[in-house]
Amino acid sequence: MSLTDDSLLLTAVDLTNCDREPIHIPGLVQPYGFLLCLDPKTRRVVQASENIGDFVGIAAEELLGAGIAQLLGAERAAEVDQVLGTLTETAKLLGTRLDEVPGQPFYKLIMHRYDQLLWLEFEPVTDAAAPALDLPFLNEAMSQMLAATGVREFCQYAVEQVRAITGFDRVAIYRFAEDESGEIVAEAKHPDLDTWLGLHYPASDIPKQARAMYLKNWLRFIPDAHYTPARLVPVNNPATARPPDMTYSVLRSVSPIHLQYLHNMGSAATMTISLIKDGQLWGMITCHHRTPRLVSYELRDLCQFIGKTFSALLGTKEQHDEQGYQLRIRENQVRLFEHLSTNENFVEGLHQYSPTVMDVFDCGGAAVCFDDEIIMLGTTPSREEIVQVLAWLQEHAPDDVFHTNSYAQLDPAGLNLRPSASGILAISLAEAPGNYILWFRPEVIQTVTWAGQNSKHEVLADGQIFLSPRQSFEAWKQLVENTAVAWKPMELEAAKEIRLHISDLRLKVFNELQARAASLSRLNTELERSNEELDSFAYVASHDLKEPLRGIHNYSIFLLEDYADQLDAEGVSKLQTLVRLSQRMEGLIESLLQLSRVGRQELALETFDMNLVLAEVLDLLAPRFEQTGTTVTVDGPLPVVHGDPVRIREVFNNLLTNALRYNDNPQKRVEVGAVSADQIELLAGKIPSESHVFYVRDNGIGIDPKHHDTIFRIFKRLHGQEKYGGGSGAGLAIAKKMVEKHGGALWVESARGEGATFYFSLPL
Repeated sequence: MSLTDDSLLLTAVDLTNCDREPIHIPGLVQPYGFLLCLDPKTRRVVQASENIGDFVGIAAEELLGAGIAQLLGAERAAEVDQVLGTLTETAKLLGTRLDEVPGQPFYKLIMHRYDQLLWLEFEPVTDAAAPALDLPFLNEAMSQMLAATGVREFCQYAVEQVRAITGFDRVAIYRFAEDESGEIVAEAKHPDLDTWLGLHYPASDIPKQARAMYLKNWLRFIPDAHYTPARLVPVNNPATARPPDMTYSVLRSVSPIHLQYLHNMGSAATMTISLIKDGQLWGMITCHHRTPRLVSYELRDLCQFIGKTFSALLGTKEQHDEQGYQLRIRENQVRLFEHLSTNENFVEGLHQYSPTVMDVFDCGGAAVCFDDEIIMLGTTPSREEIVQVLAWLQEHAPDDVFHTNSYAQLDPAGLNLRPSASGILAISLAEAPGNYILWFRPEVIQTVTWAGQNSKHEVLADGQIFLSPRQSFEAWKQLVENTAVAWKPMELEAAKEIRLHISDLRLKVFNELQARAASLSRLNTELERSNEELDSFAYVASHDLKEPLRGIHNYSIFLLEDYADQLDAEGVSKLQTLVRLSQRMEGLIESLLQLSRVGRQELALETFDMNLVLAEVLDLLAPRFEQTGTTVTVDGPLPVVHGDPVRIREVFNNLLTNALRYNDNPQKRVEVGAVSADQIELLAGKIPSESHVFYVRDNGIGIDPKHHDTIFRIFKRLHGQEKYGGGSGAGLAIAKKMVEKHGGALWVESARGEGATFYFSLPL
């Protein structure tokens, strides 16, 4: 490859061509200015750019061996000479006129020392030169950069400031990834341009030696990407017999491949500012314009100052982002732990509430795999694929925590999982096989938009091949396919903490359950004995009390019949009260006896038709329905059930009797029916699963919700003894105990003045 051949035709095309191109020694300059190289000792011109004649009318060859006084005049040359003695690699700027060349404009003279040469670069000052530095703007720009709380906001401020200073059509920040590919993370642009935000570019778009140059030289400027470069005369430094190293030269010509790259992008002018962190190239501020654009050196220097300030503050902003992400992980983790602690089933705490286990840190999806159940959240492989992953983990990942950002490299079956699970993080939950929490990350190339990936190389007329800047995409793809974003140490630590918390929680629950089981076993034994004793006592007491009570009742009747004429009115009234109270007492004792029988007697279970049982009850109560003018409807047919028909008959009898009794409506209505299957789902929590549910609904006086539990207590009445036909207040308690004896439940839904609906369930 010839350093002076600006066509740069490559006959052997491969992706290392760009990396081998010696871009620091092109021997060429951009022609918007001209260049002189001086011997540091003699201060004589040893090389000059061939375009100097276009500016000053003097051929480059004529200046070789001459001093700068031939251009600047003796007085100005002496001033410059004093500066030359202080030069380093850092450029210094002077304003000067070429006093010895009539009619020349005012020039900016940019000087530095490098590679055994003094470099003098001249840029003419034109009418389009930028105005003086706007200090209030700079102060506001610095304030915004200092105030930015995160990297994205920080980047956005920087591109907006650089665009405001330079007027480029587009200013963007290009951030490098660990594999040296890059992403556009911030952008300020002309409204009619398509956005580049979020586009990615392969690492080979910026060759290694170009990255090295960006580390040394903070700013690179190309005012016209369609320029024809000007050679150095001579190309080689006479003192070293080689081309000089132009790393710090402002006018240094760029690679023709890079120029072609710019043409492909539609950029006619460009400027690049390096962003450096800890000695590494973090990214670049890249500026583009659709037409040639000459930005003054002063404004370019200001942009370089912004780039250096950005670089100095970058670590703080990244640290803020890291701390913010770590804080988010911690907050989500704490809330997740609250869900786990407040749910009897810790698996529900992992996925039923926000944040879920998937939300703790950034991932595409998660799966909770416990006791042969797989709960999937977000974007995950299929259930069958997850089962295969679990089998692989059990065989190949014995540790409690496993992670990879390229599962396909470990298991060939992982190739099919790339869109959702190139990366996997797994924690085991128990000794039992298959109990894991899995987090998934998709393949990188599934999640990003790659710029120019469809471009092809160009074949010239003579069959030679020109390497397109965009072809490196396929090479990059081969390097990173099957790969996800790597898991951060803080994410791995969070996963470990989740595992330990679940382990501690399950151990605590296990110990509590053991203690509770032992305690419940003792209590159940004592309760069974107490219930048996209580039932026996209630039966004996009620049975034995009935005999003397019957005697009191009978003797009271005898006294009224035989001695009423010997008693005054008050005495007769007291005897009548004694008879009435003894009758009520007998009713209470009979209810207590009946309740004790329910607890003591075993159910005579059989399968029967509920329609027949209900018909018997309705037939028995028919006279009372007719007497009270009550209309009874059955929403049937009712199902066949399994239970004790005698006890269920008593339940219906109690509920229907109550519906008749507690109703002062002129048109009394009672409805009996069974709840449909879809309605049963709405009763979840009130009944055991897989039950028949029946109801008795009336339009009576209703029951205040605060009494819904009270009415099922034995002998508990909400009204006076004389209201609504009296009664002992034991009917609902007996009915409830009969239903619960069957393994069902009895409850009421009602409001005062709006009737009542009593439900009872029987297991299928």
